[in-house]
Amino acid sequence: MSEPEFPDYQYSPYLFPKSKPPKPKNRYGLYLFLFIITLICTTLAGAEWMTGRSFFYGKELLGWQHFWEGMYFSLPFLGILTAHEFGHYFTAKYHKVKVSLPFYIPAWFGFIGASSIGTMGAFIQIREKLKSTKEIFDVGIAGPLAGFVVAIGLIWYGFTHLPPLDYLYQIHPEYKQWGEAYADYAYKNIPEGGNISLGTNLIFEFFKAYVVEDPKLIPHANEMAHYPFLFAGYLALFFTALNLIPIGQLDGGHILYGLVGNQRHRVISLSLFVIFIFYAGIGTFQFADIYAENIWYVLPYIGFLYFVFYRTFPNKLTVLLITMSVFVGQLLFSYLFPDISGYSGWLAFGFLLGNFLGIYHPPAEVEKPLSMGRKILGWITLLIFILCFSPQPFVVK
Repeated sequence: MSEPEFPDYQYSPYLFPKSKPPKPKNRYGLYLFLFIITLICTTLAGAEWMTGRSFFYGKELLGWQHFWEGMYFSLPFLGILTAHEFGHYFTAKYHKVKVSLPFYIPAWFGFIGASSIGTMGAFIQIREKLKSTKEIFDVGIAGPLAGFVVAIGLIWYGFTHLPPLDYLYQIHPEYKQWGEAYADYAYKNIPEGGNISLGTNLIFEFFKAYVVEDPKLIPHANEMAHYPFLFAGYLALFFTALNLIPIGQLDGGHILYGLVGNQRHRVISLSLFVIFIFYAGIGTFQFADIYAENIWYVLPYIGFLYFVFYRTFPNKLTVLLITMSVFVGQLLFSYLFPDISGYSGWLAFGFLLGNFLGIYHPPAEVEKPLSMGRKILGWITLLIFILCFSPQPFVVK
């Protein structure tokens, strides 16, 4: 009879039994804290935009009454932001994907005399990979659609409840002498960089043309920030469009990936990125700027374009060729159409896309075509991007 054999417990897996990964810590306190701080910051910012005054600087400082009035901006704006993030959250939960609650990012700079909207947005952490095309599409599309629906309701309310001009005269008493024609006189002597006005988009133009009963009450673009519902709605459309840009892993990139698949997404995303940068830099330089004394301003811009495309193409010679093609193309376009200009703010976002967020989408583990209903919804959402997009969202005059 042989002796029984026993396993050697000195070696794995007996010495180090496999353990389950630790569950994420309960962060409900952190979520709530960030939301409250962001609510306070956006309320402070809203009061400043509504009145054109500050809590710390100037002759007439803002007080508690103005703080509470600032919630006319903060509550609807955060409501739209929350709808967007929870659209992602609940859809991820539906697909049984581990996800965090939204992290709100407070950012108010009024204490140093700088303008801000009180927040840099919010985000959720998706704690495991989205495996299928359907999951990527559903989670990507849910946030923008949820936020867009709430934003449209707010914008409708804002344009159908415009206050009388006396509201604006309380902020700018000097406008009263000009009455309804204040815009013809008030902005003639504004110093360079002394005013920030909002751009426009197709949705705002539609409401101005077909929804507003008295066009005389529509505020000038320079005054739109004093109207909290319109300002919050405009910002909501701006951030919706920003998320829906069909490039990389933005929400719009997820939607495009679901619609066309991996290979076509790479081609379309790259092409749109080059076009995006091309448009953004139109008007930065003219042919008249290309001379010896000014070359030290031109070369840094060319270098900037090079680094925008640096991670986009594997071949550095290709990067250089694309850079020079875009630069020369911008010069030619500015020469042929001198009245058309891009928007330098998009250049900064393009740098962020090209070097940090990325313009390509990682392939899904399960590549299956979307249902017809999802495809229709996807193309409608990309149309929403066009309706929300502002070529020049904020104009400094």
